[in-house]
Amino acid sequence: MERGNFSTRLGFILVSAGCAIGLGNVWRFPYITGMYGGASFVLIYLVFLAILGLPIMVAEFAVGRASVRSAAMSFDVLEPAGTKWHLYKYGAIAGNLLLMMFYTTISGWMLYYIYLMASGRFEGLGAADVGQVFGALLADPLTMAGYMALTVALCGGVCYLGVQAGVERITKLMMTCLLALMVVLAVNSVLLPGSEAGLSYYLMPDFGKIEEYGLREVIFAAMGQAFFTLSLGIGALAVFGSYIGKAKRLTGEAIWVIVLDTFVAIMAGLIIFPACFAYGVSPSSGPNLLFVTLPNVFNHMAFGRLWGTLFFLFMAFASMSTIIAVFENLIVCFFELLHVDRRKIIRAGIPVMILLSLPCVLGFNVWSGFTPFGPGTGVLDLEDFFVSYNLLPLGSLVYLAFCTSRYGWGWKNFLREADTGRGVAFPQWIRCYVTYILPLIVLVIFLNGYYALFFSK
Repeated sequence: MERGNFSTRLGFILVSAGCAIGLGNVWRFPYITGMYGGASFVLIYLVFLAILGLPIMVAEFAVGRASVRSAAMSFDVLEPAGTKWHLYKYGAIAGNLLLMMFYTTISGWMLYYIYLMASGRFEGLGAADVGQVFGALLADPLTMAGYMALTVALCGGVCYLGVQAGVERITKLMMTCLLALMVVLAVNSVLLPGSEAGLSYYLMPDFGKIEEYGLREVIFAAMGQAFFTLSLGIGALAVFGSYIGKAKRLTGEAIWVIVLDTFVAIMAGLIIFPACFAYGVSPSSGPNLLFVTLPNVFNHMAFGRLWGTLFFLFMAFASMSTIIAVFENLIVCFFELLHVDRRKIIRAGIPVMILLSLPCVLGFNVWSGFTPFGPGTGVLDLEDFFVSYNLLPLGSLVYLAFCTSRYGWGWKNFLREADTGRGVAFPQWIRCYVTYILPLIVLVIFLNGYYALFFSK
């Protein structure tokens, strides 16, 4: 039974970036930016991305590379004798499963919208009719389940081909196509008549808008987006650290992943905001921006059917690259725990993942009355809450403590692993920040999630 590895450094960077690049970049980032005032929010977001995301990503990569294991066994290999760090494997596996349980449904929406756009389903429809198309999809459990199952089967099939022939080769192709599509779509949006207002809104900071929403709310939104966009804390990136050699220092590799992740998020805004302003559409329309507002925009464009199809193809690549990465992490976890051939795990895992994803599908229709904490707490909302505001921050705290505490792997071991090879060194002078201040910030994010759920309605 072979575990597999990457054939090239580029493969590692693109697959890791594919894991980080997902719906947080191309769906959540544009509408959050639109809600909180454009460029001023983007600047705050970039600051938090550097001070929150980078150290935790290096920690995950270091634990994975030093142990040559996934989150299922990495702590077992590295922890001091008699300690219980290895118990976190269950939290990491739960986080990956929960992420898949709603990501697969939303990715299925992307595939369905490729079909709708390519077939001309939106042509001639008014704004209200476009909204009804999305509403009809949410009310149709069979269509949603079918496209969700197709997503799981496609991504599982990629993993079935193996690490190099499947995950690395196909993700590299998807990421290359994704980046090319983004450039083409962004150029098209920027050249639209009237796009200048959208560019100004998106790229020219206006800190007066922060006063409109309140500094605390904007900071927490930027902090949360910067933290969650990288899928840190559940071992989804650590497994790719276990696939690479020691030729390069890990800080430089993490920087490349974050740069690609940020490039995709920024480019998504360049696609969306100029187009919205060119056609007089509000950029602050929230989650509906993608599935209701943008089809209306494409309806007004010359060759809108083509641009809309390409846009949702890019969205599908972005979301499916994350699913492939998380699927691979789960496969390796169960491979290490059960010592079963990875293809057997995938054959069993595809139907299991489809079944686990059904509650999210049914939460929009058959189980739509299930909102235990009031409006906005349906099945998808709760699954996202448990991942984003529980397992990701708590898992990040585990990785930080493990890499900095003398009761865990320890600072010296972490620094030695992070700085093995050539490239950018991990700055030793931030030891105090990484050990004490960063965990406090992550804890605040964790607590703010509960405040938002129970007290800010």
